[in-house]
Amino acid sequence: MRARQPDRTGSVTRDGVTVGFDVYGDGNAPTVVLAPTWAIAQTEHWKAQIPVLARRYRVLTVEGRGNGRADRPSDPAAYLFAELARDLVAAMDATDTRRAVVAGVSCGGTVALLAAAAEPERVTGAVVVGPNLWSLAPPLPERAVYSFSDELDVDEGWALYNEHAWRRDYPRFAEFFWGRIFTEPHSTKQIEDGVGWALETDPEVLIAWESACELTLARRDNALELLGRVRCPVLVVHGTADGIAPQARSEAVAEATGADVLLIEGGGHCPQARDPIRVNRAILEFVERVTPPEDRPRQRRTWTRALRRPPKILYLSSPIGLGHARRDLAIARQLRAQRPGVQVDWLAQDPVTRLLAGADERIHPASAELSNESAHIASEAHEHRLHAFQAIRRLDEILVTNFSVFQDVVDEGDYDLVVGDEAWDVDHFWHENPELKRSAFAWLTDFVGWLPMPDGGEQEAALTADYNAEMIEHIARFRRVRDRAVFVGEPDDIVPDTFGPGLPRIRDWTMDHFDFSGYITGFDPAALGSRSELRRRLGYPDDAPVVLVTVGGSGVGETLLRMVLDAFPRARKGIDGLRMYVVCGPRIEGGELPRPDGVEILGYVQDLHHHLAACDAAIVQGGLTTTMELVATRRPFLYVPLGDHFEQQRHVHHRLERHRAGRFVDQATLDPEELAVALAEQLTAPVDYLPVPPDGAARAAALLADLL
Repeated sequence: MRARQPDRTGSVTRDGVTVGFDVYGDGNAPTVVLAPTWAIAQTEHWKAQIPVLARRYRVLTVEGRGNGRADRPSDPAAYLFAELARDLVAAMDATDTRRAVVAGVSCGGTVALLAAAAEPERVTGAVVVGPNLWSLAPPLPERAVYSFSDELDVDEGWALYNEHAWRRDYPRFAEFFWGRIFTEPHSTKQIEDGVGWALETDPEVLIAWESACELTLARRDNALELLGRVRCPVLVVHGTADGIAPQARSEAVAEATGADVLLIEGGGHCPQARDPIRVNRAILEFVERVTPPEDRPRQRRTWTRALRRPPKILYLSSPIGLGHARRDLAIARQLRAQRPGVQVDWLAQDPVTRLLAGADERIHPASAELSNESAHIASEAHEHRLHAFQAIRRLDEILVTNFSVFQDVVDEGDYDLVVGDEAWDVDHFWHENPELKRSAFAWLTDFVGWLPMPDGGEQEAALTADYNAEMIEHIARFRRVRDRAVFVGEPDDIVPDTFGPGLPRIRDWTMDHFDFSGYITGFDPAALGSRSELRRRLGYPDDAPVVLVTVGGSGVGETLLRMVLDAFPRARKGIDGLRMYVVCGPRIEGGELPRPDGVEILGYVQDLHHHLAACDAAIVQGGLTTTMELVATRRPFLYVPLGDHFEQQRHVHHRLERHRAGRFVDQATLDPEELAVALAEQLTAPVDYLPVPPDGAARAAALLADLL
């Protein structure tokens, strides 16, 4: 799922070749044009920039010939950089783009510079990332050894940059090449993206491209002549560990154009993808500086003197399920009780905002600018399966976008403390960019460690271990980023696994790096009153067995609801007067669900734990919050973890086994008859759960209050 969809999509055709373009943002704002690059990459190589830039500016992306929706001509002359620059200008014309900053990566840097030279009145600035004007400096030594057109005896390394190798095994070349683009450790997702883009084109297109490159700016004096015609300000960005283009080429561009230079120490060839936060901030600062005054929006800001500021907390609660919000709301209430006068602002997304609005909490206006993580997770689900680890990996574009919103709020908000309940974007990008941290930071989570699912094999085991290793390295190098890490549970709730080969055991490492709050339900079961009183207040019959079915707030689980509804008539045959109440939550439309006799379909329920406490038995997914609320209220239940969901299948399952709670039902073997039998058995099952202390929220609040 994309973080932002274009507001306008179109195409331009020149000399029989059609390329697409997309426009994001307000037509009255200054424009940033993102140029195409070599045909081995799609416009998506800008995916970490588009939504961030479009929050402030109008963004125009132009496709490159040979990939994506663009045509794939066979004539090498069609791929001359001058042709791509003309495509870019034609797209500017088609979108009524009067003036713009133009940005390009690698070959796209040349395209941007050509456009700047050709349209000096329209291009107000140029950003070039790893510009690959090869005549300005010799290639890297390891790349200069092999011929492109000769048949080679060697079939590895840079010998794969060869037309015969491309025709023989193009995917192997793509994997090698993108591995050389991303020389930074822990770049598995970026390499995976690049290989996917490469496979959207074919060797013959790239061979035509290479032939065109031989004709373009092959002489140093031609390249210098081009640079001499660039009149606008230029920003050059280059990674010092670039495995494609030597730094000397960027230095030559800067020398010839008088450009500012941003070196990314240790960065590879595409820092806009691997270090998007730093590159985005550099682009935003550059665009603001070079935009003519008449095009700039007016700004109005307020600054409060330090001693007049109340204690302020910015609270981020994961929108992937509503359980985080319920426990976070309980913590916030305890914080106010322990530290009167503290102000809590919430940076949150739907459906969390619905819960918070119902509790009269302060929701920061910037919440409206967040991209929806919960919708992304729902889009990744299929039937009763959700590969949670891969879904979160593919959340990368949304996380960059939402972190940028968050950082703007922090930069302007005078917060004493940021609390991130599984706010993956903040934790990751503050460790990647620790200089941006401006307040105390508390990290909350109820699980530690990415775990592979058996079906993922060796590849998934390697990926999860790599993600875990990066997190461990982050904490070891920058312990100051997490001022406090709180595990929502007890040490025995942590799985006994390791983080991966050669990495520590998860429980041992967590005990060294976390404080423990105990589980947080956000309520005291004893304060709910008797079940009879609850049932009367909620409208449930007191003289019939009541089963509650709920699948949480993320929108994943409709398949389970349908299976349960199919099983209900079978269960009712053996259970006199059985009633079932199905809570769809905020993201599932209940109107399309079947309604057997004895079933009532409910929508969003504000105080779900009251309903759980009132039922005789429940059927739920394997989410931690709902299952632990059932443990706390000592209700019998069946839980059906999502297939391929490492957290529900491993972390939550381990915790429930420790509490001797619930009955696990495998989604892989689930059928209505089995479900009906299991439900009947659970209605009379004895309850011997470990107790859940009700003071978890108070314990967590005390740990956070120390940071104010």
